[in-house]
Amino acid sequence: MPMVRIDTTDEWTHEGVIAVGEVVYDVLMDVFSVPENDKFQIINRHPKENLNVAPNFHDNEYSEKILIIQIFLNHGRTLSLKKQFYQTLASQLVETVGCRADDVVINLVEVTKENWSFGQGLAQLAD
Repeated sequence: MPMVRIDTTDEWTHEGVIAVGEVVYDVLMDVFSVPENDKFQIINRHPKENLNVAPNFHDNEYSEKILIIQIFLNHGRTLSLKKQFYQTLASQLVETVGCRADDVVINLVEVTKENWSFGQGLAQLAD
């Protein structure tokens, strides 16, 4: 059910940011048990001057290759599972695409199941 939005600068190549999306998808499946083919991603590369981000926050120093990853998903995962997800995603991105851990910003937005329609005007997950 997750819908992923990845925003970054054009310092990333198209291929590089697509690889970021694949890592996000793999970690969603591994940690959150998202089903196969449940992949909806919006990937935006912006001119660096179009992202207005502070140079640092909470002891993180951001570069021009910042990755802002927002994930809309069903409500209900535990705090410990979310922490595992954050850590696993950041480490996998560092290992796989070579980004800096400081540049991985993740935001989870939890929604209830009736807030999804996967086509045909149906609420496929509503009880």
